Amino acid sequence: MYRIVKKEVLAPSLKLFVIDAPLVARKARAGQFVILRIREEGERIPLTIADFDREKGTITCVFQEVGKTTRELGLLEEGESIKDFAGPLGVPSHIEKYGRVACIGGGVGVAPVFPIARALKEAGNEITGIIGARTGELLFWEDRMRQVCDELLVATDDGSYGRKGFVTDLLKEAIEEKGNFALCLAIGPLPMMRAVCDLTRNYSIKTVVSLNPVMVDGTGMCGCCRVTVGGETRFVCVDGPEFDGHQVDFAEMARRSVIYRPQELLALERHGGRGAHRCSCSSGGEM
Repeated sequence: MYRIVKKEVLAPSLKLFVIDAPLVARKARAGQFVILRIREEGERIPLTIADFDREKGTITCVFQEVGKTTRELGLLEEGESIKDFAGPLGVPSHIEKYGRVACIGGGVGVAPVFPIARALKEAGNEITGIIGARTGELLFWEDRMRQVCDELLVATDDGSYGRKGFVTDLLKEAIEEKGNFALCLAIGPLPMMRAVCDLTRNYSIKTVVSLNPVMVDGTGMCGCCRVTVGGETRFVCVDGPEFDGHQVDFAEMARRSVIYRPQELLALERHGGRGAHRCSCSSGGEM
């Protein structure tokens, strides 16, 4: 069992858990994820590692309550435990000195961007952080991001905090004002990552995205997390989660992401939900 040592409500339907998992924390690296199961008969779900502390033996995860399992997870309190917590999984982020790097987080994507931005900064890169959400109340970790960025730009769809607009608007301005980036990292909703890639393709900027499709076993056996990258089938759990964004078939990913929507809504209804849930933290572009 894996004990929850800290719980924090970051925004409506957005929770942070710090989980006691020393073996996972010992090996965790930026860009990786875990697969957890609340109880024996529960669903297995992937969550990106938002932070880790090797000395304390803890892993930090941030998640949005969008379905039955994440809502059940959000009901747990400090001191309670999660049955399974497997990881670290996936290929860690490739960290080297690139030069000027843009690290972009949309909505919940701010959480996984943070440890990668920190690692890139420690490698000697100049980091421009760009974060966004639908409204100001849904933004989180601005303080953490400022600690690892040379500059941080903030946008909200409704203009209630920071600049009014999408993260792509701020990225375009940053490129036009100071020139191209050597690398762009983007993590967030599919429409946001796709919009970033459409923009950076015009400037020939290498762009990495972190994908989070439906996933079950996390070992490449079930095939649920397959995506098409550069015309080839790849499995996010073992080949990713990070890929060249300019090679990702986002249209196919979008279609696959809604395949189980009827079943998801039924499970949520039986759990006591009130119908479909829109990702309230999304920001950054339109599909």
